Formats: sequence, structure tokens, C-alpha cells
Amino acid sequence: MLRITTRIASVLSLTAIAAGAMAQDVNVYSSRHYDTDDALYEEFTKETGITVNRVEGKADELIARLKAEGKNSPADVFITVDIGRMGRAEQAGVIQPFDSEVIENAVPEHLRHPDDLWFGVSQRARIIFYAKDRVENPPRTYEALTDPEWKGRICIRSSSNVYNQSLLASIIEADGEEAARDWAQSIVDNMAREPQGGDTDQLRGLVSGECDIAVANHYYFLRGFDKDVEGLTSGMDNLGWVWPNQSDRGAHLNLTAAAMTKGAPHPDAAKALLEFLVSDFAQQHFASQNNEYPAVPGVGLDANTARLGFFVPDTSTPTAAFSTNAAKAQEIFNEVGWK
Repeated sequence: MLRITTRIASVLSLTAIAAGAMAQDVNVYSSRHYDTDDALYEEFTKETGITVNRVEGKADELIARLKAEGKNSPADVFITVDIGRMGRAEQAGVIQPFDSEVIENAVPEHLRHPDDLWFGVSQRARIIFYAKDRVENPPRTYEALTDPEWKGRICIRSSSNVYNQSLLASIIEADGEEAARDWAQSIVDNMAREPQGGDTDQLRGLVSGECDIAVANHYYFLRGFDKDVEGLTSGMDNLGWVWPNQSDRGAHLNLTAAAMTKGAPHPDAAKALLEFLVSDFAQQHFASQNNEYPAVPGVGLDANTARLGFFVPDTSTPTAAFSTNAAKAQEIFNEVGWK
């Protein structure tokens, strides 16, 4: 369901946004669903005087809305939590390129679309977790997850999950389609159970003993330190983690990404907001409020995130490949029976 919000948490209608937006407004369609982002937009308004009107919903829902609204869409900015769905927005023709020296100078090239259609604002690592009392030598690479040693021992979510689609898309880019197909087949063979639930459920599987190895985004694990997560926090002391592929291409990271919409009615305000997202304030906000890794080098980490230690990220695989290879990744998942 769509949720509409503003910097002062007032409830607006889409009609009001479309009809009443002024030059000092910027309208955002976002699949981020964190109330903590209110502080982010409040700071932008404080610095610029531009009011942020937000419509929140699932990315595919928002893309469909943008497509249906066409040139009459009130949206100026589109934000999604993964590159796979930003790729769908690109294919739907609902975002447009724009030039910004600020963003170009702040965000590394591999975290930007080659034609300036979108850029990353924060990073999310997909890494390997394990039960320390049952696994003495955990797999150190994504490829090592295919070892027969892990047969019946891996928990990982479904193939419809865009985080897994992007991971396989990166393997296609790094190792080729045949190797990616073999990898996916071996993961299916090594599953402890059919895919179910979200990333937190994979970690719960480690605590319950249902599996010994799990693949999940890093911040789902860190949430167990921030608050009492049922079925996870009580068993955190027995969970270890591995930063994969540290001796070759590095750990896979997906992106929260932002773009200007195709028919943005307030392009100057949109550009101002997009550039604000790479500011020190915004980058530190992403790091502290959801334990994400900044997209801008040199920005400090949240103390909770820093507990995971230093690691080598994959900077050789263009993040744009996560969307260009997405259809092939899903095709492979279907072929090998990854539900």
C-alpha cells in the first residue's frame, strides 16, 4: 500500500500533490520505508527551504504508477533500495539522465549508471553467516558455498528476492553464465530447506539449528544488536560472519539508488535533493540509521556497523550489471528449480 508523508508527517493526497505542488516543493516516490528518513528530509528543507512530499510504497508498485501517470506524474525523484528494481524503472522509461558534477565527484564510477540515469546513495553487503558451534571452517567465497560439504546445511531466501537476483547477476558478470548456472544448481542442492521468509528468517535458521550457513544482507544481523529481534538476538553470540571473496573480486554490495523521474515537474528542486543525498549529513544518516555503508568514500561508519570490521568490496563489477543481467539471473533460477 502506498504511504504519503511530508517533512512534518502531514497526510496529503496524490491529487493535492499533483495540483498544489509549488516551485519550492519536490515530490519523491520512494521504496524506502524508514521513519528515520524524516530527519533526512527535514534537514534538506532547513538548508534549502524546499518542502519534500513523499509517497512510499513497493518499488514495482511505484514504477507502475509512474508509468500510468506518464507526463502528468507529480513525481520528481524516484528512490529504490536495490539496483535490480532501478533497472526495471529504466526499462519502463520512467527515469531520465541528468548531469551533476557534485554527484560525479562524490560517488565512485562503479556506483553510478554509465549514462547518468541513477547513482547509489548507500551500500548493502550480502555476506555469509554461520553457526560457530557447528562450523569450524566456514566458506570464504560465494563459490565455496557450492562445496558438497554444505549439502543440506544452507539457508537462503527465494529466487524472487531481488537481493539474490542481483547476487547471481554479479556472478554472471564475474564468472559467466555457465558458471553462474552451476553455482545456482549447487546452492539448490545444498539447501537445508526450501526458501522461505526474509533475511532475518535465514539468520533465525542458524539460531534454531535448522541450518549451519546462511546468506543475508549485513544490516539484518546488526538489527539484532540494536533491539530484541525474536529468534535472533538471543543466539547472536553463536553467529559468525564471513566477508566473501576477499582475495579476489571482493564482497558483493547492492545499492539504495536515486534518480530523477522522466517528467520531473521541478527538475531544479529534484537536482538539489539528489545532490543533498551525497552530502556528509545524508551519508552519515544512512550509515547511522539503518547500518548501511555510505556510497561516498571517507564518510565514517556507525559504531554498530563498524563491529563487522574492514573488508574488500567488489569494485570491479559494475553495479549496472545487476540490472542488465537480472533477466538472465531469473532464467537461471527457474532452470535449476530455485523456488
